[in-house]
Amino acid sequence: MAILLSAKPGAASRPIHTVFADGIDTLPDRARQWASTMRFAGEAGSVLLVPGEGGDAAAAVLGLGKPAKDDWGRQAVSLAFGALAARLPAGAWHVEAGERAGDPTLGAVAMLLGGYRFSRYKSGKGGGAETEPAEVFAGEGADVSEAVRIAEAAFLTRDLINTPTNDLGPAELEAAARALAGQFGAAVSVTTGDELLDQNFPMIHAVGRASASAPRLIDFSWGRSDAPRVTLVGKGVCFDTGGLDIKPSSGMLLMKKDMGGAANVLGLACLVMASGLDVRLRVLIPAVENSISASAFRPGDVLKSRNGKTVEIGNTDAEGRLVLADALSLADDEAPEILIDMATLTGAARVALGPEVPPFYTADGAFAQSLSESARRVADPIWQLPLWQPYADNLSSKIADVNNVTSDGFAGSVTAALFLEGFVEKAGTWAHFDVYGWRPKASPIGPVGGEAQAIRALYDVLKQRFGKTG
Repeated sequence: MAILLSAKPGAASRPIHTVFADGIDTLPDRARQWASTMRFAGEAGSVLLVPGEGGDAAAAVLGLGKPAKDDWGRQAVSLAFGALAARLPAGAWHVEAGERAGDPTLGAVAMLLGGYRFSRYKSGKGGGAETEPAEVFAGEGADVSEAVRIAEAAFLTRDLINTPTNDLGPAELEAAARALAGQFGAAVSVTTGDELLDQNFPMIHAVGRASASAPRLIDFSWGRSDAPRVTLVGKGVCFDTGGLDIKPSSGMLLMKKDMGGAANVLGLACLVMASGLDVRLRVLIPAVENSISASAFRPGDVLKSRNGKTVEIGNTDAEGRLVLADALSLADDEAPEILIDMATLTGAARVALGPEVPPFYTADGAFAQSLSESARRVADPIWQLPLWQPYADNLSSKIADVNNVTSDGFAGSVTAALFLEGFVEKAGTWAHFDVYGWRPKASPIGPVGGEAQAIRALYDVLKQRFGKTG
């Protein structure tokens, strides 16, 4: 991390002033004069270092951009604090935030997120040698422990997505899940290879059987056995060629991130366990590689799913929903109070909402409202799309119970959610998140690369509902 959070101001701590684009004149005299000299306009995420008598930085000014006109913008302004990670010199600093500068804990989270770098494969001068971090007091009311937990969960998610498939196939994803489970004393079981057929996970097996790395279902549980059941299911397609309906080369360049649902679920699980939420947590990850070989499943095949429903394969590149279906059926057997799945499932979701706003689907209106409120509170964007039931007819098959794709190409994210909904019957609340798992453009809270999406909002909902043990 480029920033260390402090619980109180350090000795000889230097101030960090925050300013909106319309408030440059409100800065202290020296900072205001320097801002004028440097033509500093207070753009969101801009940082100005103010020199002291000896030339070293004596203060910093963080630009917050134009004042927001809505609740979302007024909270999201805290994310600008992430820009400090790349600009603050070493030493002690403290935030002197104005009344409109947002939430101090969220600002602390942003500062930590902004310091993330993935340098595992860099060597020599490109290795990103560690520099001495700045130590920052984020302001009165900042929950430093909470900010660190949230950042560490996001870093876990980012690291997993950023790791290429030659170092993160199904076996390595299992190892990562085992390591996390072991850290918190969770019980782990893994069903691998042909055992999937013996244990009635036929679609997970079918999707992953063409790979040299055997398909598997990772399953771990944590928390007291009689606590409310919360189950997380994450799509763990470690690489997606598209199968026999092969993707063009350009479509494969980012397919190491097709396990982004699993990565986000592990990040969320990390938060739940580290915070000691009073739940019986279960995590299910179908980990596969959608490869091409003589044993690959084919367009036109009919697969039997765990719950007995038959699925005609209209396209082998719509494989994520197949492995999720078997995992959701297993999760549903326990009738959890909350069942959440996360997946990098459709390009249609990106067309509809872009890379930064994952859509979610749920039939539980109260849960959807709680999610939306939490998303605003923690500035973690999500947006509800409808489970429009008339579109379910577009998944019909002449020879099986359902097709895995539609023939008209419309509403791809909605119909994928409707497909998954068909495998959930007993859960109290089910929600599906169609995440991108990738940041295509650098921002104050992170560089280009893997990204945690929706887990801060989901964690906030679970924390509000269940609280902590003890």
